[in-house]
Amino acid sequence: MSGSTRVRMVAFALIALATVTALIAFAATTGTTTTTAAKAPATTGSTVATGPSKGNAAAAKPIFTSKCIVCHKADGTGGVKLTGNPTPNWKDPKTWADPKRAKDDYFRDCITNGKTPSGMVAWGKTGQIKPADIENLIAYIHTLAPPKASSKTPAKASTTTPAKTSATK
Repeated sequence: MSGSTRVRMVAFALIALATVTALIAFAATTGTTTTTAAKAPATTGSTVATGPSKGNAAAAKPIFTSKCIVCHKADGTGGVKLTGNPTPNWKDPKTWADPKRAKDDYFRDCITNGKTPSGMVAWGKTGQIKPADIENLIAYIHTLAPPKASSKTPAKASTTTPAKTSATK
């Protein structure tokens, strides 16, 4: 009987340890710890970037893999519907044709402040992603855009220029 009691005690201790570990991991990913909350105002208020991102896409890949992949998928196709609209498909040219996504300030706002109706986490406000890493993520998101979207603009420009020169002759 004492052998089975020991086994039960060890099993209970392992379950308790697993539960505590899971709670700590959950708190770390949701930003509900007091340490993270205390840091949030200092990090978000100290640096406010605007305009085009000057981030490093390669530096953002590990962050994207650990925090963003759950909703936006590894390849950036998104489509996960948490609360409202599905997450954007960064591979779709229609996504990039949306005027609000034409400026990096939109991405900066989404990542920093979140979008509650769609389920987007306020990564910057909670201190989970620092401002420099937000800039890196913006640069990484741009690498997911389809190459055809950027190659269409020069083609139109080159066909427009000869038309103007022939009209002036």
